[in-house]
Amino acid sequence: MQRSVRVPADTRPSIRGSRVSAEEPMIADLFDVDKRLSLKPVVDFNSYLRNAFGEGPCRCHRCLEGADQTSYALAHTFSFDGRPWHRRFASTAASDVAQVLKKAWLSYTKVDLTLSGILDLTTVQTFTDAALHPRLLALLPASGLAHEADGQWHLQAPAD
Repeated sequence: MQRSVRVPADTRPSIRGSRVSAEEPMIADLFDVDKRLSLKPVVDFNSYLRNAFGEGPCRCHRCLEGADQTSYALAHTFSFDGRPWHRRFASTAASDVAQVLKKAWLSYTKVDLTLSGILDLTTVQTFTDAALHPRLLALLPASGLAHEADGQWHLQAPAD
């Protein structure tokens, strides 16, 4: 009967083969991804943006009656990727957007987000998938959470 022999972990052959070479740190840096982007609140924020809009134009009673959307305080229908989309009102109130944004912000920056004053949109876009930037820029004012003035985004505490 054969017996198994335990080999210490540091003497086992690695998948890479030899020990670290002088070139490896440079190569590894090319493929490093910010680990903060995989944190649950950040992933949840990106998922929230993906699901904040439904396909097709808005079908609320005002839009179906043919009301002019330019008179609306908050937009209903948007265009992304050359197709119409509508905002899902039940899940995109300012307080809903603020909640997921605050969690992602805290997770990514390790600092609480103040819901009044200037929003550092560059930081928000850093933890938002690039494909979702148009949705982010549409949802902030459509939810009533933020507005753009003089090239800066200003947060306003949700009143809903």
